[in-house]
Amino acid sequence: MADDILNEVVSPEDLTRFERLYHEELHNGSVSRMTQFNYSFCLVRSEFCADIRKGILLLEELFKTETEDIDRKRDYLYYLAIGNARIKEYTKSLKYCRAFLAIESENSQVQHLESIVKKRMETEGLKGMALAGGAVLALGGLIGLGLAMAKKGNKESGSK
Repeated sequence: MADDILNEVVSPEDLTRFERLYHEELHNGSVSRMTQFNYSFCLVRSEFCADIRKGILLLEELFKTETEDIDRKRDYLYYLAIGNARIKEYTKSLKYCRAFLAIESENSQVQHLESIVKKRMETEGLKGMALAGGAVLALGGLIGLGLAMAKKGNKESGSK
């Protein structure tokens, strides 16, 4: 369920259609909340990090300016959590999940998304530790090799 939403990619046709509408309204001086939401929803599902980041910015703007409709605020929080998870900003994603759950604590979709994000954090953290551990071992091996070669060089020069 949430795994799918984190891996779902918008069709190029949908992205182009909502991008065109957004820019037309922007050119005319006023972008409706619905158009901005639809465009940002497409952007956070893009395969490109720059698009996802732009979608996050548009959603943040919508969230900050929404004063009346709690359902819209929840939608913005949900897609902010998804967008941030997609660009591996897991801490921010969890922040948005928790903000959503503060409003609606029993939402199973967001609870599941939160657990997926936590699992990805653990997986990415373990990968990072493994890479760091491997680098330390390699560095240690190089230092050991260098010391052994220096010691061998000292023995050879001392025996002559």
